[in-house]
Amino acid sequence: MAEATVQGTPSWLRATNNRTALSLLLEHGPLTRNRIGQLSGLSKPTAAQMVSRLEDAGLIQVFGEVSGGPGPNAVSYAVRADRHVGVAVVIGTEEMHSTLVDAVGTVFPVATTPVGAASARTAVGDVSAAIAAACEAAGASRSAVTLVEVGVQAAVAPRTDELAFTDTLPGWPAHGIRAHLEAELGLEVSLENDVNLAAVAERGAGTADDVEGFALLWLGDGLGLAIDIAGQVYRGSSGGAGEIGYLAAPPVGPDSIGGETGDLTALFGAAEVDRLAREFGDSALHHLAPRIAAGLVPVLAVLDPERVVLGGPVGVRGGAILASLVADHLERTTRWSPDVVATRVPELAVLAGARELLLSGIRRRLFDEVSRITN
Repeated sequence: MAEATVQGTPSWLRATNNRTALSLLLEHGPLTRNRIGQLSGLSKPTAAQMVSRLEDAGLIQVFGEVSGGPGPNAVSYAVRADRHVGVAVVIGTEEMHSTLVDAVGTVFPVATTPVGAASARTAVGDVSAAIAAACEAAGASRSAVTLVEVGVQAAVAPRTDELAFTDTLPGWPAHGIRAHLEAELGLEVSLENDVNLAAVAERGAGTADDVEGFALLWLGDGLGLAIDIAGQVYRGSSGGAGEIGYLAAPPVGPDSIGGETGDLTALFGAAEVDRLAREFGDSALHHLAPRIAAGLVPVLAVLDPERVVLGGPVGVRGGAILASLVADHLERTTRWSPDVVATRVPELAVLAGARELLLSGIRRRLFDEVSRITN
């Protein structure tokens, strides 16, 4: 019978040391036994034992040799990148982006795959094509993939395994989507709303290092809002938190722009932004900012975030100038004056968030395996 891992026991100490060694290898890359000992503050014999246990469990492997001067070279060790391999996938309206992800955070090429005709699309077909493209771009075998993180333009309810607001996902089932994909693909599958993933990427890029939380307003073909509270994305009871594109547009300005146009997407979605650019040229941002500010008022009234991040294609294009104009308009015309900033992740933000979540998931699996080492 395996010894129980109780705090203070030898087995607990071994497990703690094993996790320490794995953490150091993930943080610093390849290390020798002596260097692991130095970084952990443990003795050389203890460091050697940690390395031996991790190597015997198949979690690390010999990486190479390091010259330290006179005498034999020291052997360095690295985490096995092939232990768990995943694919981050983003399903867009016209194309999909995907990339391989491994435990050590290797940067693999991003594959771009056009979506098929709406009448021929299925969830399995979309995700399978994206996985295959990522593997081909990375020169990896599809058989190596064990898990996938999928970003979608929809509300995702993990508890009930349902999708809502699936306008851009023809052929995708609204119920049992994760179970369906796992059964058909033979992989562990996680799904997340695309704007929530963009917020994960913003947090990782340091956008919110100095604030408790933030709201990310995604401005593109569709509109969306992600709510970060102390590093956690708030999804709501059914995953529908942040679907602000469906809100009625308030009147804006003396000509009541928005009062007759329907929802917020009509007020400052990508098509309307393009129209403003054609009509007003260089001054288009000055006409766009009041619209965005008006759309933010319900968010500010309910959440009162310290910071608002303008993301998506329009947020990228508008940059710091648009952010400043929106902030000024809010301060002059409302009771709220949040810090408004442009996105820090200008390219493939949703994929960056999916990759980050997947990397965290892969590493959690490694640590779970470490906790099961009994010798």
